[in-house]
Amino acid sequence: MSPNSFHPVNKFGDFSSAARALFLAILLTAATFTSPAQTQAQPELPITKLSIGGKTIRAEIADEEHERAAGLMFRKELAEDAGMLFIMPQTGPVAFWMRNTEVPLTIAYIGPNGAIMELHDLEPFNERPVPSSFPQIAYALEMPRGWFTKNNIWPGERVVGLPKAGGK
Repeated sequence: MSPNSFHPVNKFGDFSSAARALFLAILLTAATFTSPAQTQAQPELPITKLSIGGKTIRAEIADEEHERAAGLMFRKELAEDAGMLFIMPQTGPVAFWMRNTEVPLTIAYIGPNGAIMELHDLEPFNERPVPSSFPQIAYALEMPRGWFTKNNIWPGERVVGLPKAGGK
């Protein structure tokens, strides 16, 4: 999916090409620091309960760089109402890919106020980054593919119970 193509749940425009190029260069540089030897899933991370649209979920918290880098790599499955919450070290544009991730996912890019800004379906094993169109993202929440649609959750909905973003 191109970030410029129509997607019914992506309601925000694109930011400048120069900003996107700079961001992707930083992303690719950061990706070189992930462990090339990783061949198994990271242990389960601490869990938090979040509420979205009256639905309660269990989300593992990835708030350290190595936890965010490993994400859901090598996981074989994800429970129905479970996911992974990525807490960004600072608010800004983000991009995620699916290296070594076989579970089909939908990702929500979430603003600092807890509002879902964008939803994107992610393809298993696809290493092409899926950047945010909205430039102020503080969290990302990965859930099983279609979870948001199935639960009638769309951009603008607030996520309740988020830990503090932008560092501990």
